[in-house]
Amino acid sequence: MNIPFCLPENITPEGFLQNYWQKRPLVIRNGLPQIVGLFEPADIIELAQEEEVTARLIQTHQTEDGEKWSLKRSPLAEEDFEHLPEQWSVLVQNLEQWSPELGALWQAFGYIPQWQRDDIMVSYAPAGGSVGRHYDEYDVFLVQGYGHRRWQLGKWCDASTEFKANQPIRIFDDMGDIIFDEVLAPGDVLYVPSRLSHYGVAQDDCLTFSFGLRFPNATDLLENLCKTIEHQSDILPSSQFAIPFRLSPNAQPNALLDPKMVATLKTQLIDLLQQSSQFDELFTHSVATAVSARRYEQLTEDNEFYPDEVQEVLEAGGWIQQDANVKMLYTENPLRVYVNGEWIDELNEAEANLLIRIANGDAISWNKLASRVENQDELELLLDTLCDWLDSGWVTLEEGE
Repeated sequence: MNIPFCLPENITPEGFLQNYWQKRPLVIRNGLPQIVGLFEPADIIELAQEEEVTARLIQTHQTEDGEKWSLKRSPLAEEDFEHLPEQWSVLVQNLEQWSPELGALWQAFGYIPQWQRDDIMVSYAPAGGSVGRHYDEYDVFLVQGYGHRRWQLGKWCDASTEFKANQPIRIFDDMGDIIFDEVLAPGDVLYVPSRLSHYGVAQDDCLTFSFGLRFPNATDLLENLCKTIEHQSDILPSSQFAIPFRLSPNAQPNALLDPKMVATLKTQLIDLLQQSSQFDELFTHSVATAVSARRYEQLTEDNEFYPDEVQEVLEAGGWIQQDANVKMLYTENPLRVYVNGEWIDELNEAEANLLIRIANGDAISWNKLASRVENQDELELLLDTLCDWLDSGWVTLEEGE
């Protein structure tokens, strides 16, 4: 299924990235009509009770002291959905894991690099349900799939924003001046930049799908950098990372760590990393493993594919494409391919080029596969490789109509 980009007719991908991305919100009426009808509320309530699903049940209780919120995390059971208050919501993460049709809709946001994809979350709420006034540390496209939800957008937030005390979720009351106040209908899309406060209230039984996009934070990058240096310590010359520390000690108490020495050491470490001939490659590897990693473990089916079977489907008009649950990227100089946080270092040139084409959104038909090989032996090897990728859940085999 070929999904066009989700943008208004008068806004190009370049225009969106320049004028809206992480700068201001954008509503796209009927921007993703393909989502309508994929799920109904009963589907989400049932799915939230599955053992392997990551879900949250949020309830709002009215008390003499105001609203009191409660939160229960999965596993959820049928009795959790009995005797609920008027206002409640259930949220299910990583929904594309359970619906390939939904996962395919990531194509609509293909103008954002796929390594920024986090997951697709769905929020179900009856009329009046909400998860409160809040902000997210990631960019999100809010897609209405069923019913209607009213959205209000307000102030920009930061680390100093204060949340309500003694509540199990991060919410606040003050959204500042309201800059957006509209109701989304099925198929409508609202882009909300990271750290922009927002507040959604169900107008009736409704499902809202959140296509979340993240950047790595400093912790992710430093953690992966340390792992990279540790894993490659046996081949890295120690001289590459020797700090040229030269500082005469001042008269200090014997056990005091001199702040001046710490500051100098910090400066010399930064200079060393900037000047090291190998650091750029190490850091690129660290970034690649960090941003290609999935936040949730991928569930794979116990299928086993065989070359003859794959060839038969492709010759009949089928194709191979990337699984929507998988994150792929590649680097240049050196050429490396990463899948779900791992460097796939055993690929030959033909396999690497094929996986890169798939990662860039190419659907591999039989003609495309056969035209890139020089002989039958190479074709058979690629078919074997495709079977391995299918078994690993990296790609899917789609049958032609």
